Amino acid sequence: MKTKNIYMIRHGQTDYNLENKVQGRGIDSSINATGRRQAVEFFQSYKHISFDKIYTSELKRTKESVQSFIANGIPYEALNGLDEISWGKHEGQPYDPIMHKVYLDTVAGWEEGNLDLSVGEGESPKEVMLRQKEAIATIMSRKEENNVLIATHGRAMRILICWMLNYPLEKMDVFEHANLCLYHLQYSGNSYSIVKHGSTSHLSAM
Repeated sequence: MKTKNIYMIRHGQTDYNLENKVQGRGIDSSINATGRRQAVEFFQSYKHISFDKIYTSELKRTKESVQSFIANGIPYEALNGLDEISWGKHEGQPYDPIMHKVYLDTVAGWEEGNLDLSVGEGESPKEVMLRQKEAIATIMSRKEENNVLIATHGRAMRILICWMLNYPLEKMDVFEHANLCLYHLQYSGNSYSIVKHGSTSHLSAM
């Protein structure tokens, strides 16, 4: 097959990000004023790419982050496999030191290979990976789409890129992310390679 270019972004900033509140799959928040500026800057930097399709999660902050591309007529599709991980009962809550310790302990468990653990009775990385694999199988089955833009979420992005590059899933935290950062991956027919790693150069004017 032809080389397939996958441009993957995390959504723009939301008030939950700004206020250090947990979002996750169960919080359908919008991007804020900063997030909208980030989306505009990303659009201005990448509008020259002839995207064949845009894929978003089912949470509106991802669609809002690529709305300028959609308004230009690029078709899009929402896939729930691209949703953020569920943080369960921690979602929507402000910073709390006890809850944060639970989070840190769980992430430490993931780093040790305990990938069935979840935070707040939410999802485990393995559960997220399973639904992501269905979403990516759908995207990769569209042979006519050579350049695709995926809008997803922070933890989901770490999990997704990790297994796409065939890294051990417990190493997911090596893939750093910021609001409206970009990872550019290429698929050559049998494996993925990384072209851009968490780039925010398009936000340099902010």
